[in-house]
Amino acid sequence: MSSCDQKPTNSEKNYWPKAGVTYEIFVQSFYDSDGDGIGDLNGVTEKLDYVSELGANAIWFMPIMPSPSYHKYDVTDYKAIHPDYGTMDDFKRLLDEAHQRDIKIIIDLIINHSSSEHPWFKESKKGRDNPYRDYYVWAQKDTIADFIEKKVITLDSDNITQWHDPGFGEDYYYGFFIGGMPDLNFDNPKLRQEIYDIGRFWLEEVGVDGFRLDAAKHIYPDDRAADNHEFWKDFRAEMTKIKPDVYLVGEVYDKKEVVAPFLPGLPALFNFDFHYTLIESLNKQDGMLLVNKEKGVLDYYNSITPDFIDATISSNHDQPRLLNELNADSEKYKQAIAILMSMPGAPYIYYGEEIGMLGLKPDEQIREPFLWDVQSKDKGRATWIKPVYSTDKTVTPLALQKEDPSSYFNHYKDIIHLRNSSPALAIGALELPNETFPKPIMAYQRNSENQELFILHNIGDSAIEIDLPKGFENSYYQLGDVVLSGGKVSLGKNSSIFLEK
Repeated sequence: MSSCDQKPTNSEKNYWPKAGVTYEIFVQSFYDSDGDGIGDLNGVTEKLDYVSELGANAIWFMPIMPSPSYHKYDVTDYKAIHPDYGTMDDFKRLLDEAHQRDIKIIIDLIINHSSSEHPWFKESKKGRDNPYRDYYVWAQKDTIADFIEKKVITLDSDNITQWHDPGFGEDYYYGFFIGGMPDLNFDNPKLRQEIYDIGRFWLEEVGVDGFRLDAAKHIYPDDRAADNHEFWKDFRAEMTKIKPDVYLVGEVYDKKEVVAPFLPGLPALFNFDFHYTLIESLNKQDGMLLVNKEKGVLDYYNSITPDFIDATISSNHDQPRLLNELNADSEKYKQAIAILMSMPGAPYIYYGEEIGMLGLKPDEQIREPFLWDVQSKDKGRATWIKPVYSTDKTVTPLALQKEDPSSYFNHYKDIIHLRNSSPALAIGALELPNETFPKPIMAYQRNSENQELFILHNIGDSAIEIDLPKGFENSYYQLGDVVLSGGKVSLGKNSSIFLEK
């Protein structure tokens, strides 16, 4: 059998937040509804049916608040919408339309730092006696002399200067990422109350379903990790008072031992290990590398708390596009999403991945405009940036992909809907196989109360024939060149089979 074949046996269900699918959107590049070259909220509203068609249960918006930068991760007003994107009324209409379609809305909340253009910081700079001085972290130059030029590069920042001179030469302020993003001072009770009030505003007055918490690891410096953990527990407690079912997902860019202690405060955390190990497994053709890594992560998290959501990703706005990472191998790319959607967790899809968009650093080129149709017909394509990687010559626009049963879009759509109709794929436990397989075979079981599946992926570049696992003779889903015969299965290059008991 070639291409893909599936045998859904259950009706679709919304497994969000525990195991639902979330679609990450950079509004600026998504859909331009008014012809100014910049994507906007009304454009997203126009495309909510597309998000539903894809099978996503929620949308995570990258920052939508006023900011001086294109990416908007430096906020100047925490209770407003960036005018390029529309108005608060536009956003509330989007929320209402999304909720009518059973799509939840999560917004980026950037509280580790503000913009240096924020009114709080402009006041803070005026002097030590200013009432906003302690909203930020200030120190006299001689007390931080040993730290001004000292900085260890981290996974999420290559900045080597953390202390910044605002131009007076005496007092410096702390900004982990850049000088234009001064860190807020969470030792200040008044600042904490401001942040809680911002959360209340968006949850209660506006009506969002939750927050993606940017730079969650850096509320306090790394040597105050315990204070970080405690802050997020306090934050969660305050937000659940406002909205008992609030969804909170944190960006803690580190290994599982550093990530796990944040779970009591941030019940959902991005699994960056999954992203990197998925790519490494496929490129090294090492089948069990990802399975063993994921099993280790889940077991470790469970030792901290059983109440967690594993937010898995294959890419995001900070990473090179997945197709670039896989050397533009289309079969490998299709298999990558089949792996993501058949592993445990609550998977995130970055906009454009479903049509095979391309992109490498710098970040602007990972956030290029979505291609809805061929350029001559694409009225909603953003033009704020000239694309380097995702053009009509390199990426087939969505309108054409919809007509092609073997396109990336239809593959993404099929495998997402298969997951939504399969309790084992969505919420089943991950179990390692007892059998030993050739190195390029990735094998695992997903077992729920009413369904047991045995998943086999050949991530190698040549066909492999293996014995069918005992008790699993029925094909539930196939991808690529798969032949079932006489108690054996032959799996071609980057082919997969999901077997049902």
